[in-house]
Amino acid sequence: MNETQPAAEKARAIQGMFSAIAPTYDLLNRLLSCGVDASWRREMVSHLPTGPIRVLDLACGTGDVSIAAAHWRERARVFGADFSLGMLRGAPPKLAREKLTRRVCLQNASAEDLPYRDQVFDAVTIAFGIRNVVRRERALAEMHRVLRPGGRALLLDFSLPPNPLVRTLYGFYFHRVLPFLGGLVSGNFAAYRYLPESVAGFPAREEFAAMMRGAGFSPVAHADLTLGVATLYRGTKP
Repeated sequence: MNETQPAAEKARAIQGMFSAIAPTYDLLNRLLSCGVDASWRREMVSHLPTGPIRVLDLACGTGDVSIAAAHWRERARVFGADFSLGMLRGAPPKLAREKLTRRVCLQNASAEDLPYRDQVFDAVTIAFGIRNVVRRERALAEMHRVLRPGGRALLLDFSLPPNPLVRTLYGFYFHRVLPFLGGLVSGNFAAYRYLPESVAGFPAREEFAAMMRGAGFSPVAHADLTLGVATLYRGTKP
């Protein structure tokens, strides 16, 4: 992805890329992560507030986190939003299979411009999506805006392992093996070359935590998962 592209043009390019790989997205997530991605999502939703809550799941894609949140919190009402219609089209069949059609509402929307009123959600989640947002500060501000006081923001994404050996092995897999396998299965090699590039270009853990604090979240914490291959960020709206 060209870093010199204007924000709107870059966002459209990312949107088109995800729509193109939507048919094989779930299969490749499982294959390329060896199934570990499901445990990462479960860890994220385990931090949701208790009780009858309203959850906004951004970059919801085909609905994996929305489904996990609805199952984890039986009294939760989940709103899944994604800027890619191609990705969203994969969610309704999964919601029907899980008998969650009445509890999960889907919306075509960008994390940078949320079509929701102020202070209406108890939690906001976004898994493997924040690094694809062009204007991250704006998206964080929007998350803060729609959360009620005391509401939680849970953000999960790939990261670079801190251990040098693990980082080297991971780098080989991420930059050589994953783009080849992903491109082979999806037919879109460019999309799976973009993935490691987007992770490498994402802010370091403390830098991104500082961005969350700058958006008004306090306290902010982060925890590594699976040797630092992924990181879960947690923020609270005071």
